[in-house]
Amino acid sequence: MGFFRDNDVPDGNPPEDEIRCILDTYRTVAVVGLSDNPLKASYEVAEFLKGRGYRIIPVNPAEDRVLDEQCYPDLQSIPVPVEIVQIFRKSSDVPGIVEGAISIGAKVVWMQLGIVNNAAARMAREAGLKVVQSRCMRRELESRDPWH
Repeated sequence: MGFFRDNDVPDGNPPEDEIRCILDTYRTVAVVGLSDNPLKASYEVAEFLKGRGYRIIPVNPAEDRVLDEQCYPDLQSIPVPVEIVQIFRKSSDVPGIVEGAISIGAKVVWMQLGIVNNAAARMAREAGLKVVQSRCMRRELESRDPWH
């Protein structure tokens, strides 16, 4: 498969209609690893989502504000309910983030394109969360609306 090592192939994502439902239903997104650098994918994707009406909550202990939003050091510090935890971190960081997502009652864990951790995905699914691995929320939305 090239891009992934053999053990980094996602062990399954929801069907397309369920991904559409996730994007249409859940609007509050904690973006773990959101950078304040406009050239980084995390910034571009979060900016796009914010422009589409999603509530973006940056999670990065090194930042105070990103995209004019208060930044939090971790998921547990966010004072409002979070529906989607979007992950822009190394695959090896995912298990701890998933534990945080479970602890705050998130509905979805979404790992950005290239990020896969099947063990953490299973842990999230067993806790009742929906899991998307190695997919880009922006690309998913753009593919549905080519006139974005």
